[in-house]
Amino acid sequence: MAHRLSSLKPGKRFPDRAAYEAELAVLQARMLALQQTYWHEKRRGIVVFEGWDAAGKGGAIRRMVQMLDPRGVYVWPIAAPQADEQARHYLYRFWKRLPLPGALAVFDRSWYGRVLVERVEKLCAPKDWKRAYREIVEFERQLAADGVRIAKVFLHITPKVQLKRFADRLEDPTKRWKLTQADLDAFRQRDAYAHAADEMFARTDWKHGRWRLVQADSKWRARVDAISHVLDVLGKGIDTRPPPIDPKFLAAARKMLRAGTG
Repeated sequence: MAHRLSSLKPGKRFPDRAAYEAELAVLQARMLALQQTYWHEKRRGIVVFEGWDAAGKGGAIRRMVQMLDPRGVYVWPIAAPQADEQARHYLYRFWKRLPLPGALAVFDRSWYGRVLVERVEKLCAPKDWKRAYREIVEFERQLAADGVRIAKVFLHITPKVQLKRFADRLEDPTKRWKLTQADLDAFRQRDAYAHAADEMFARTDWKHGRWRLVQADSKWRARVDAISHVLDVLGKGIDTRPPPIDPKFLAAARKMLRAGTG
């Protein structure tokens, strides 16, 4: 199924904060149950967040992992590769961050930088980013074949909303650090990024690695939609009820505890 940013329409907004927080709380409880199931069954899951600067990736990720056990979820903010990583294949640094059995790995930006920022900013040769579509899909196919679930989300905001969020960051001393010259330079090339994103969706959307495009002009709606998609992908066909306990252990434990508190 082909995705295009231009086809996204504004979603239904929440009537108030109370309605948003009530739905978010339900999703967070489901995320916790899912994480516990992954831990008990030694499953592995990956969540990829891509999107425009200031689209709300960090906020969505914070809400998604807020109730989770930090020992079983790892959030990887991806920036420019370090010197030792630049001398290796671009997927090297992502292999290092794949989840262990029982864990979830969340990528705030990802290997898709190869066909987005590196393509648009001419940080790699055309032959390299053109080859990367096949490499990325094969990378994900290997993970899926090994039992890893992969959820991919792209947060989309309109140019008007993006500029407003940039302005808000600039005027807020606690958020000013989030706005950089690179963000402003990228905005000037927004059309090129949109074209690259559409091609990325067309060439890397596959059976076990579907893209979900989320209209994120409303942060509340975007967070709920993004987390819902992650739950749908990582939780499909999985029973998240607590695992049964050994009856013999249960009886023995109750007997010992009664004796100790009697």
